[in-house]
Amino acid sequence: MKKFLSVFSVLMTMLFMTSCTVVDSGEVGIEFHKWSSDAENYGGVEGTCNGIVLYNPITTSVFTYPTFTQRKQYETINVNAKDASLFEMDPTIAYHINPDKACDIFVKYRVDVRSLEDGYIRTCIYEAYRTCANQYTSDSLMSNRANFERDVRARLEKSLMQEGFIVEEFTSKITPPKSLTSMIDAKNAAIQSALKAENEVKEAEANAKIAVAKAEGNAKAMKIKADAEAYYNKTIAASLSPMIIQEDMIEKWDGKMPQIVGGNGMMLDVSKIIGK
Repeated sequence: MKKFLSVFSVLMTMLFMTSCTVVDSGEVGIEFHKWSSDAENYGGVEGTCNGIVLYNPITTSVFTYPTFTQRKQYETINVNAKDASLFEMDPTIAYHINPDKACDIFVKYRVDVRSLEDGYIRTCIYEAYRTCANQYTSDSLMSNRANFERDVRARLEKSLMQEGFIVEEFTSKITPPKSLTSMIDAKNAAIQSALKAENEVKEAEANAKIAVAKAEGNAKAMKIKADAEAYYNKTIAASLSPMIIQEDMIEKWDGKMPQIVGGNGMMLDVSKIIGK
C-alpha cells in the first residue's frame, strides 16, 4: 500500500509539473487546444494568459511570445536600384510584439519569435528594400540615403504593424556597387583637386594684391619724400636774401675786377673806369 501511494504521489507530482507553467511579466501566454480545428474557437486558441497557468497537457498547450524589445541584425540583403545596379543592405531592427495581437500572430504563423524573424519579418524587410530601391537610380539613392531609409522604414512599419509587430528602430548599412564606389571616389578626388587649384589661384591673387599694395605704398612713400625735399629746397631757396648771395659771391671773388667789352670790341678794365 505504501509503495502504491509513493508511486501515486510521484505520478501526481509529474502530472502537476507537466500541467503547470509560469508566464512572466515580459511574455504573453497563448493557451490553445491541440486538436481543435480552425473553425472551432478561433483556431483552438482560448486566449492569452499570464502568471501561473494550469492546463491539461494532453489536450491543451501554452505557447509564449516575448513582449519586450527584440533586436535582430541581418546578414546582407542584395537589392537592385532602378538602373539595375546591385546594392548591399545590412539591416538592423529593434521591435516588440503587440500583446493584443499575440493570438493573431500565433494563429497565423504558429512559430516562435526567432522563426518569425528569419521568415516573415525578413521577407517584409526585403520587400520594403526592393520596392523603395526601384524608385531610385544609383546616383539618387547615394545622394538621398536618408530619404531612402525613411521610405523603407515607413513601408516596413506599415507591413509589420498590421501583423502585430511594432518597429522601434531600423537602420541600414548601404554598400553601393564597386563600380559606383570607384566613380564616387574619382568624383570626390576631382572636386578636391578643383578646390585645391581654386584655393591656389585665390592665394596667388591675394599674394599679387599684397605685392601691388606694397609697391604702391613704396611709390607713394617715395613721392611724398621727394615732394617734401622739393618743398624744402624751394622754401630754403626763397628764404635766401640778396646779402647772402652777395656774401657768397665775395667769398668766391679772386680779387680781379671783371672786364667788359666795349661797343667797338675793345676790352675795358672796370677797375680803371671806377678809378676815374
